[in-house]
Amino acid sequence: MKKILCLVAVSLLILSSMAAKSKKQLWPDGTVMDTWFADTTKVDINAIGKRYVITDYGVLHDSTAIQTTALQRVIDLCAHNGGGVVVVPRGTYLSGALFFRQGTNLLIEEGGKLKGSDRIENFPVCETRIEGQTCRYFPALINAEGLDGFIIAGKGTIDGNGYHYWKEFWIRREWNRACTNKDAQRPRLVYMAHCRNVTVQDVHLQNSPFWTNHLYKCERVRYLGCYIYAPTTGTKAPSSDAIDIDACSDVLINDCYMNVSDDAVVLKGGKGTWADQDARNGACERILIQNCNYGTVHGCLTLGSESLHDRNIILRNINATNARNVLWLKMRPDTPQLYEYVAVKNVTGKTRNFILVHPWTQFYHLEKRDSMPRSRCHHIYIEDVQMQCDNFYNVATSDKYDLSDFFLTNVHVEDVAAQLNSKTVERTVLKNVVINGKTIK
Repeated sequence: MKKILCLVAVSLLILSSMAAKSKKQLWPDGTVMDTWFADTTKVDINAIGKRYVITDYGVLHDSTAIQTTALQRVIDLCAHNGGGVVVVPRGTYLSGALFFRQGTNLLIEEGGKLKGSDRIENFPVCETRIEGQTCRYFPALINAEGLDGFIIAGKGTIDGNGYHYWKEFWIRREWNRACTNKDAQRPRLVYMAHCRNVTVQDVHLQNSPFWTNHLYKCERVRYLGCYIYAPTTGTKAPSSDAIDIDACSDVLINDCYMNVSDDAVVLKGGKGTWADQDARNGACERILIQNCNYGTVHGCLTLGSESLHDRNIILRNINATNARNVLWLKMRPDTPQLYEYVAVKNVTGKTRNFILVHPWTQFYHLEKRDSMPRSRCHHIYIEDVQMQCDNFYNVATSDKYDLSDFFLTNVHVEDVAAQLNSKTVERTVLKNVVINGKTIK
């Protein structure tokens, strides 16, 4: 009897283990997703240290004065005293570049606004990362370097005050069509480099002069319930990407709203013919974007234009009301690129192109390299789609890159172009793909 009971107990244990394993979430390459990605619990900002309300430490209730020095003094005092929370209360406070220290965090209370200066002189040039290169350029309004556990929270607003920067960009572009982003000299809104265990939650991040959020070589970063906005009509905000993920691993973006005059979530990591030989560049791995809503964006998820290697990327459970592209794979002829194991699941709404794969040649420079690896894009999964599309499948082949292993499952779309061809990409698998009411095989 004891032997039978032992066998039953062992069997139950095995079955329980198998059931638990079956519930584990997987990355597109079949590896198990860390349980960290299931934690969307927001941080209790009141439980992480002493509050340093900026107006208690010399910052004026004055929406017209640039108060960079006074604000930085509060951040430095907070760090000197062992850390805590720098609190922006109700009101508007103007500033140039601010640099957070280890142990310091930022809380923007409801009705509070930290607003960037519209003068580039308040953003001193320093070594930073921009457009896939490490160089001297302007810092962001909020900067964090090498921090562990940094938090930005609150229902208030970080406003880049970008209008005059945008106007200058469009004037420069009219004068010189080859004008680049760096030529226009604009700060970003939030820049975090070499940080880990970061949470950005609930805040409104808006009107950035340039990229809104830029992460470089960070790991375990969470964006939870954020509102990210830049104007897409009138004076548009050029290159106001919502979240640029540059050579990072383990990033979770959950329950955010994004409406910007460029791409929403963008994967970067370096560019150029020799970019894979530069240790300052790197791959993006294990990126999960879920439960988000998109207004007007160029791409809901874009790989490139400065990417080297992107692997295990998931975009799921989203609605897009006016996207140019849902999944945009930018293939640079001057850069060795590898995009692999990318999944887009459960998407509704309206888009111009659902998937766009084309060569990307803006501001590129091809050098001679006999041993340059050939670019590849493989194991792309598109599942559970119900959308209105101008062109669902805008995929172009090229002698500069290889495409293979595209899997389309449970796709039901209205498609004006109706040009899906399973022979375009080697080893394309279609399961329950219905376009304009017709099953495609």
